[in-house]
Amino acid sequence: QVQVLESGGGLVQAGGSLRLSCAASGNIFSISAMGWYRQAPGKQRELVAAITSVGSTNYADSVKGRFTISRDNAQNTMYLQMNSLKPEDTAVYYCNTKLKRAWSDYLSDYWGRGTQVTVSS
Repeated sequence: QVQVLESGGGLVQAGGSLRLSCAASGNIFSISAMGWYRQAPGKQRELVAAITSVGSTNYADSVKGRFTISRDNAQNTMYLQMNSLKPEDTAVYYCNTKLKRAWSDYLSDYWGRGTQVTVSS
């Protein structure tokens, strides 16, 4: 089994900062890309930021310059440092990992259950 667990969400005032963490554990052979997605009420889930196994990153235009994604491959952990938060960043943030459970496996998507981020104006 594989578990993906997010943490670090909460309530913050506009202009504040939060740091999200995502830890993948269990029967994991290798992890490829990891990413943060978010879903606000009444909206579709959208990609916030992603990072490859070698550290290449990409960001949604709306968070460029404010959010920083990073990962610790040895710990199967990913982070999202969120600065200068805005009310429009309010959403449930989900961690996505693309991983193999064995050498012969195809890459599969695993999702966490999400962590709520609320930014007050």
